[in-house]
Amino acid sequence: MSKSLAVHKPFQAVHPPGLELGCGVGHLVKLIVNRNISSVYASVYTWCDLELTLVPDDGSSGQNESLRLRRRLSKNSQSQWLCHCPLRALRVQQLHWRHCRHFQLMRMLSPSLPATLIKNMMLAPGPQRKLVETWQTRERPGSPQNLKKLNNQDFNHLRSYYLSKGQLFEDGTFPAHASSIGPQLLPEDTLRHITWRRPIEIQHNPRLIMEGVSRFDIVQGEKIGDCWVLAALGSLTLQKHFLENVLPKDQEFQDNYAGIFHFRFWHFGDWVDVVIDDKLPFLNDKYLFVHPRTRNEFWPSLLEKAYAKLRGSYQNLHWGYISEALVDFTGGVQLHLDLPASIPKLEEVLKAADKSCCLMGCTTPGKQSLGNTEWKNGLVKGHAYTVTGAREIPYKNGSEHIIRLWNPWGHGEWKGPWSDGSAEWNRVPTEQRRALCEEKDDGEFWMSCQDFRNQFSSVYICNSTPTFLDFGDQHNTTWFMDTHASQWIRGLSAGGSKPQNAEAFSRNPQYFIKVVDADQKENNVVVSLMQKPPNNAQDTPKLDIGFFIFWCCWVLLTAVPHQRCSHLVFQDQLNGLPAAFFSQYKFTPWKEGFIAVRDITGCFTLSQGTYVIIPVTSKEGQESEFLLRIFLRSQDYSKDPNTRLSLISPKDVAKQNQDNNYENIFLRYAKQGSDINASQLQRILNEVLLKDQTAGPEGRFSFDSCRGILALMDLSSNGRLTLQEFKNLWKCLAKYKDFFKREARSLLGLLDASDLRNAVQAVDITATEQLLHLMALRYGNSSRKINFPDFVCCMIRLETMAKVFYNLTEDGRIYFNETQWLIFIMYC
Repeated sequence: MSKSLAVHKPFQAVHPPGLELGCGVGHLVKLIVNRNISSVYASVYTWCDLELTLVPDDGSSGQNESLRLRRRLSKNSQSQWLCHCPLRALRVQQLHWRHCRHFQLMRMLSPSLPATLIKNMMLAPGPQRKLVETWQTRERPGSPQNLKKLNNQDFNHLRSYYLSKGQLFEDGTFPAHASSIGPQLLPEDTLRHITWRRPIEIQHNPRLIMEGVSRFDIVQGEKIGDCWVLAALGSLTLQKHFLENVLPKDQEFQDNYAGIFHFRFWHFGDWVDVVIDDKLPFLNDKYLFVHPRTRNEFWPSLLEKAYAKLRGSYQNLHWGYISEALVDFTGGVQLHLDLPASIPKLEEVLKAADKSCCLMGCTTPGKQSLGNTEWKNGLVKGHAYTVTGAREIPYKNGSEHIIRLWNPWGHGEWKGPWSDGSAEWNRVPTEQRRALCEEKDDGEFWMSCQDFRNQFSSVYICNSTPTFLDFGDQHNTTWFMDTHASQWIRGLSAGGSKPQNAEAFSRNPQYFIKVVDADQKENNVVVSLMQKPPNNAQDTPKLDIGFFIFWCCWVLLTAVPHQRCSHLVFQDQLNGLPAAFFSQYKFTPWKEGFIAVRDITGCFTLSQGTYVIIPVTSKEGQESEFLLRIFLRSQDYSKDPNTRLSLISPKDVAKQNQDNNYENIFLRYAKQGSDINASQLQRILNEVLLKDQTAGPEGRFSFDSCRGILALMDLSSNGRLTLQEFKNLWKCLAKYKDFFKREARSLLGLLDASDLRNAVQAVDITATEQLLHLMALRYGNSSRKINFPDFVCCMIRLETMAKVFYNLTEDGRIYFNETQWLIFIMYC
């Protein structure tokens, strides 16, 4: 098959208001044509060609305009068709869906539009759909420019629809109901007395924002312990570049108000747009949760509601880690420092973080609880605060490092040295005293850095990159980030946290980095690991997670002392480090974590060399998705053998034991002909290949599997195998048979899914964790165990497709037009 046209990559566009769109549920496809605009929109699931004949709707004469469109949209996106017409009202005269059997030629002669067409259409398989989603826009899905939509709710479409209907939006996915509060936050009798009100029912002139956004707009409610969220939110208000991502400006109560608002959060590697209605919970005519200091300003309450929706309920905001909220509001990396332990250069770290526009928060020691105990010094036990500033100021005959903090209660301040009106301020120059010290009961106060160490238990610092490690040198440093999303899968890639159990440990995902000369600074590598709760259930117990960092060169140099280490490392990277590496490793690896938290971060000072980072769960077999982010000071490489399909030219390998009687076998079953068909191939495989019961009592080659094998080996595309084609197949079968007999772990003749990686490596292909997982699902039984016939079908498809790709590609990609793609995919 020759290379031809590139795959079409449609662009991203935005719908204008006034258009009702399909919800994208199940197998429905909805096409909407609006006579009042000059564009056509649709939400579909598969590729199709659309021909439109457009005529003027004003009765004027003129030549019809024909457009042939091509578009594919996913379930999670509803984008504009490339259909721009002259600026006049148009209506659709003909619709003709080509290459889609479910659509027929239709004529809509009535001018009563908008018209809606709903038909059944087949969904594309999941892996293919995900692949095409990445082609839809230049920005990857989940970037700030191409947001993912929670529950597939599009703010602009919904607002336009409810404005056109003259109704206020009610969010059925997060309703004004006790279920959105959560079953365990409040007693049942209290839940029954909760009422939900819109701001327009509370205030005559409600506003989303008045005179800008400030931390002083926030006052924590009394019924929920979400100080960790509000402390992070207070810090967010200080950094406008982050705030604008979270709080869009395209909404207010005055213009285009439809009872709908939206906010944006970073969620497990993706920026997500969260749509809510503006109904807020009240109890006894009082705000149940956060409320604004100014009566008619509602951004704090609405943003809290959106964050509660993202996490499942208000209940899931009751106690948490400020570090999680800081990351969710920025998409950044956070550093956790334990206090009051002596931390070198804490003052410098805080000042660097302040100068580089980081978000910062801290917590006092003690267990979180409602009605936290207030100590005599004014601080609250088990409470979260915002760090709003760090300064070094002249004091007496020297200087003093002071820290400014804010209490999300909106009141309650430190009463010790450097508090409002304390004597220490009298020895500070008047100009600085006036600029820094304001005596207000607003929850904000200063304290010395030493008191900060002594009174607080933890401090959290967050930014897009680890600029807080640069100690104020913001102009001479750059950080590069590599992101890897994968998962621990039982029996495949969940090898546990014990390197001494080398065979299991080596199955964990492996990610390679190289530290170069330019990186030789303190804290030159930062690694952040995050686990994703199953089905986004925030109340699910978290796993103990962590990661190891191993220096790669030692065992490789010992194994082959005359070879260059970098060459050996690259060769090993293609398949990951084997169990022998970990069983012979003599140094103590770096490690971080092994606690039950959502995300952990470690900062390391590594010398020049190549390293492998291995994220793990504490116990073997524990399953979870994870996100690994690696920050380096130079953009050399961060290689992951599990994140790409590395297709290289075949290596010279030892010849496998082969049955030299393949010709006799072929001629015996081919009878008088010069080739064999699928039925004859089935007899050969079951009667000859399986004569020693390699496949176990239940493993036999089905007719369908034999048709698939034949199609993959059929070079002439005539549905039959010649002697030469059969010879090629027989060589593969012998290789697969030898491997299976060696690796099968039970008398039943079944291969564990964890052994698939070795099988793939044996044919010089490096597979992603996702690919291995899909192979186990597609070809394994309910326990992810694979019998020999299924193993053959799996491997022959994988190896053939890899060779096809290698033969067709010139630049790491292959190109098909539609006809070529369909021919290729339908006969393989």
